[in-house]
Amino acid sequence: MSKIGPLDKKRPLILVTNDDGITAPGIRSLIKVMNEIGDVVVIAPDSPQSAMGHAITINSTLHCQKVNIDSGPQKEYSCSGTPADCIKLGINEILKKKPDLCVSGVNHGSNASINVIYSGTMSAAIEASIEGVPAIGFSLLDYSWKANFNHIKNYIKEITLKSLKNGIPNGTALNVNFPKLNEKEIKGIKVCNQAKAHWVEKFDKRTNPQGREYYWLTGEFINNDNSKESDEWALKNGYISIVPITYDLTNYSVLKNKGINSLINEYIF
Repeated sequence: MSKIGPLDKKRPLILVTNDDGITAPGIRSLIKVMNEIGDVVVIAPDSPQSAMGHAITINSTLHCQKVNIDSGPQKEYSCSGTPADCIKLGINEILKKKPDLCVSGVNHGSNASINVIYSGTMSAAIEASIEGVPAIGFSLLDYSWKANFNHIKNYIKEITLKSLKNGIPNGTALNVNFPKLNEKEIKGIKVCNQAKAHWVEKFDKRTNPQGREYYWLTGEFINNDNSKESDEWALKNGYISIVPITYDLTNYSVLKNKGINSLINEYIF
């Protein structure tokens, strides 16, 4: 596959992906907004990849083919891999230069709080940040395939333009979540921290006609964070949340704790 370069040097080169698949309404809306801002190259999964996290393909081959989904000016590639695969393939194989920005989404459903850990949408953005590309992941708190994205397009454009103008710190991706409200009900934008929350897993156990047991994963989201600085508080109270995230998982507060350090050094090493 031959590499492609930017279409116009005066416009930013924007790489677009998602985890709901290249035909999902969320990414189609995102592409339209990005076309107003820069030269767009789409590399997205050929099928839904929700909750894939940061999985990559190492035990089978990847396939990537050029496609035409609509009449827009963007160049599009459908990839058999995960969202993280799409970013790796795009930056290292398909594009001739690093994109100026990577945007992922718009996800159908929340990626706030602990959901970011499981998210293919946000893992794509994190992968871009690992590759040295500024990145933003967008999500709407509406899981419906018929979700309306029109009312958040202006916010997406505003956040993207400001990120291009002001820059995003190295190694950082922005996790942007939109409440399921109409445009007039949205109170504004809040920069937040990730809420301390978790899922209590439940499994619906069933038996197929052949007598083999199988399970459907269900669960309940438990928010343990009442702070007004958290993304869950912002979304619940009508704000768009923006959480800066990074791939560095080091617990620095533990490193700074002399007592913990002594315990670790004495009993583990």
